[in-house]
Amino acid sequence: MQYVYIIVLGLHVMAGVVWAGTTIAVAREPEIRAERFFRPQMGAAGVVFLTGLLLWYFFHNGSFGSMEKVLALGILTALIAAGVQGALVGSASRQLAGADAATQTQLRAKMTKGERIAGGLLVITVFCMATARMF
Repeated sequence: MQYVYIIVLGLHVMAGVVWAGTTIAVAREPEIRAERFFRPQMGAAGVVFLTGLLLWYFFHNGSFGSMEKVLALGILTALIAAGVQGALVGSASRQLAGADAATQTQLRAKMTKGERIAGGLLVITVFCMATARMF
């Protein structure tokens, strides 16, 4: 059973690194086309949430102490980050095809804003995951 824990934890961390890393990179450099990263980001977010549910079941089921409260804050910020990316980046990237140059500029600014908000939230998420054992 220990191998299952290792694999699930590894997938959770790797998908989280991909999601947070690409989000922060795209947020810092608006010239990177955010629409190219949206699907991989949402795929990584899905893996993060599925593996996170398994990890919660394996290690935190039935208890809600201070460690679980910190992790819950991280989960909440990750959910909000995914929602922000879906609402701002996803909707803007769908409208991008066939838009004129001025509209494309506005949509890209909207996507950058979404990535920046989500990036900040994911920094909080990573901080919560990294420090939860300390509480």
